[in-house]
Amino acid sequence: MIKKIFKLLLLLFFFNLISYSFVKADNSKVDEISKNLRCLICQGQSVYDSNSDFALSVKTLISQKLDAGNSEDDIYNFLKSKYGDWIVYEPEINKYTLLLWLMPLFLFIFGGLLIVKKLFINRT
Repeated sequence: MIKKIFKLLLLLFFFNLISYSFVKADNSKVDEISKNLRCLICQGQSVYDSNSDFALSVKTLISQKLDAGNSEDDIYNFLKSKYGDWIVYEPEINKYTLLLWLMPLFLFIFGGLLIVKKLFINRT
């Protein structure tokens, strides 16, 4: 009798462990996607970090979309179509965001030229 109870408890433990690993894997995908989304309520926080109603509803939406079989790109495209490109922390490179992507390069080159001018050209 004790052996049967022990086997049953052991079996329940393994089922619990397996189900926990599947839930953990699913939540990690939700976390990964939500870290790359801005919370529209808490300016400056990601959906992952925020506890606002908006962030909680977006996390639920992401989870539902993943359960429905949607890919990560499908989820991003859906959210961008609903809330605009601003919701994504890393926007795509297109004609509207090209200046955004090139501005750090221009500033780096300009700063480097300014340093070279101050160090070497003004010495004479």
